[in-house]
Amino acid sequence: MKKHLFPLFLLLLGANVNAQQDFFALVGKDTPNIVFNDFRAVDGLTGTSGEQIFNTDSSAKVFSQTNRGIVTEDKNTYNNAQAMNMATLAYDSHNNNLVYMPMFSSNIYVLNAKTKEITLVENNTARVTSCDINSHVTRMATGYDGNIYAINNSGTQFLQISRKGSQYVVNDLGIIKDDASNGKNSFTTIETGFGGDMIADADNNFYVFSASGNVFKVSPKELKAKFVGKISGIPENYSVNGSAVNSKGKVVIASAKGAPLYEVDLNTLQAKQLAGEQNLHIYDLASKYFANDKAISNNVFANLDIYPTRVDEKYINVNVNDKAVKGNINLTVFDLSGKNIMKHNLSVKDGSLNQQVYLKNLVSGAYLVSITDESGKILLNKKILVTE
Repeated sequence: MKKHLFPLFLLLLGANVNAQQDFFALVGKDTPNIVFNDFRAVDGLTGTSGEQIFNTDSSAKVFSQTNRGIVTEDKNTYNNAQAMNMATLAYDSHNNNLVYMPMFSSNIYVLNAKTKEITLVENNTARVTSCDINSHVTRMATGYDGNIYAINNSGTQFLQISRKGSQYVVNDLGIIKDDASNGKNSFTTIETGFGGDMIADADNNFYVFSASGNVFKVSPKELKAKFVGKISGIPENYSVNGSAVNSKGKVVIASAKGAPLYEVDLNTLQAKQLAGEQNLHIYDLASKYFANDKAISNNVFANLDIYPTRVDEKYINVNVNDKAVKGNINLTVFDLSGKNIMKHNLSVKDGSLNQQVYLKNLVSGAYLVSITDESGKILLNKKILVTE
């Protein structure tokens, strides 16, 4: 299965997309209805379109995880990889792939950007029917723990999509209910809580941005959605359909109605229009960043990063694409008590580096990876989770 999971990051790196390489949009055609057009890279800081990765006319091989072979799908049904009705997208930063679901289907797809091959993850956990708007899965994001999470409109299914070895496994975590303080701003009713998208924070909580512009904080442990507030600074009729966190830690929202993108401060919910695309029909957004992530504010260089943050094969990748980073850099791994566990020296040539680092003898648990320059200046701090 792994041969179908080519790192999307490496493909986009060669396209000079810079900040676009970790921010993605599910874009529709210029129609009043939901009609899938393409997946594309987007600059999360400016709202400008980048490379088109995959579209409705692309030729794709679909590999069934269950049958372990190629399947032929009927493009005239709701259950296919290029279905017309799609509204969910997540970026799997562990494998560097795009994960998505057709809105009227329980099928889950993992897109390989280089070969245009798709892994079909069949599951009986999601109970989705085309005629039941409550069951439609419209919100999806990658959690800080590396798993993919999705929520249907009414909150009656909270799905976790995790990888066990080479297989993806789907679990239903339960029913999300309204916090007692929500009052008329209900998470489970059409007018105030349906549709939209969601993001994750560094504490593995989720924020759902409903189509109405209401924001709810969802606790997976308590299975409750607490009303946080309503976005201000957007037009009254603005439909919020996509949300993702950019490299500054701000939330970017987008609309399916052909409108500009906005950057939202999660603390104040104040929105500021981005200067980029003004008329895209965006049904969903996805990125590798998380709200309230201290690693974002400590990252001096936007094009210096490590991935994945959820490590189950003892390797992390260090990537530099910034001429301001020169000479030797030091990578140090600390446990959460601050103890130095390992150190590795790396050499950056002409502002470029793409190297794997073997995390020898690290047991399961959380660690902090720190990268410094020759003078000891911190260039990046980022938390990783090692699993076995």
